[in-house]
Amino acid sequence: MGVKTKTGIVIFLMGLFLSSAWSRTEKVKNTSILKKHAFGKTEDGKEAHLFVLTNKNGMEVSITDFGGTVVSVKVPDRAGKLADVVLGYDTLPEYAAGKAYFGGTIGRYANRIAHGEFTLGGRKYTLAKNDGENHLHGGIKGFNKVLWIAKDVSTKSVPSLHLSYLSKDGEEGYPGNLSAEVNFTLTDANELKIEYRATTDQDTVINLTNHSYFNLAGDGTILEHQLQLTASRFTPVNSTLIPTGELRSVQGTPFDFRESNVIGARINQDDEQLKFGKGYDHNWVLDAKAHGKPALAAIVFEPKTGRVLEVWTTEPGIQFYSGNFLDGSIHGKGGRSHQLRSGFCLETQNFPDSPHHPEFPSTVLHSGAKYNSATVYKFSTR
Repeated sequence: MGVKTKTGIVIFLMGLFLSSAWSRTEKVKNTSILKKHAFGKTEDGKEAHLFVLTNKNGMEVSITDFGGTVVSVKVPDRAGKLADVVLGYDTLPEYAAGKAYFGGTIGRYANRIAHGEFTLGGRKYTLAKNDGENHLHGGIKGFNKVLWIAKDVSTKSVPSLHLSYLSKDGEEGYPGNLSAEVNFTLTDANELKIEYRATTDQDTVINLTNHSYFNLAGDGTILEHQLQLTASRFTPVNSTLIPTGELRSVQGTPFDFRESNVIGARINQDDEQLKFGKGYDHNWVLDAKAHGKPALAAIVFEPKTGRVLEVWTTEPGIQFYSGNFLDGSIHGKGGRSHQLRSGFCLETQNFPDSPHHPEFPSTVLHSGAKYNSATVYKFSTR
């Protein structure tokens, strides 16, 4: 065999090898990953699962069908080091017994309804009083304590998880058979997109959100995080954290985050609203009108790691909660104790107690109508 022939064969084989390697690389690059793992059994013996969504950047989001709960969110810092930036537990029994709502899908009604009751269509409905004299986050067994039906709806390039749940007429005191759906999608832009949909066969009230506690440093307190909210008003509350009905200007108050400000800078000021909430636990009225597409609501920057969180939403309000009721008694992943203000929540929502405030945007979902809401948590670094 001549030298040219041998050379030709070598080049041909190398071409096949490189072509094959390139093809495998492309497949890895363009194929999203969604893995399913067992996550234990509920009290009534049903199997729960953990779904792990991974994008091409290595960002990883774990969600369980128990409660539609975000269990972990692993994102890089400015040096590329991954860390879990949400609080939570290691096991299903801890989520079932937990009272902090870590990562849960909240419904039927996120936040508070005064006196555990509301009137709709001339009829009075009675709900559980699970927060003093008030109703909180859907009641004794809200959407964060039920098993959802999960379906992998990923495309070739984007991992996506669809969850559905039928909340039956009378569940936790709410009227109507409510068919609820939540889609969690992880993009290659390091965005966790959460889309909510619902329909009902009777008029009801609805206010869905996600209750993830974030700590962009991965540990410690959140007091050095820098927060910006696109809101020039907030809804002040009474001593039981029920809105008074006023839409108050943030001008000249510790609630002015129109420009980025350190969370801990004013949190202990001598302010009646801060005393009621033991810190920040209030709803801000967003300036932007979303018009069906998510608008920017919040930006959080953690200076040590460089991590940035942007929150975009179609909702009119956002509840900023600074972890004021974490007191070290709750032990999370790896047995770590969650101390005071070791996590913050940015709960996109309609306003609290809206059924008692006709001046607030309505949370009534009429029979035959469709509820749609979307929120995006976008991560980056500086």
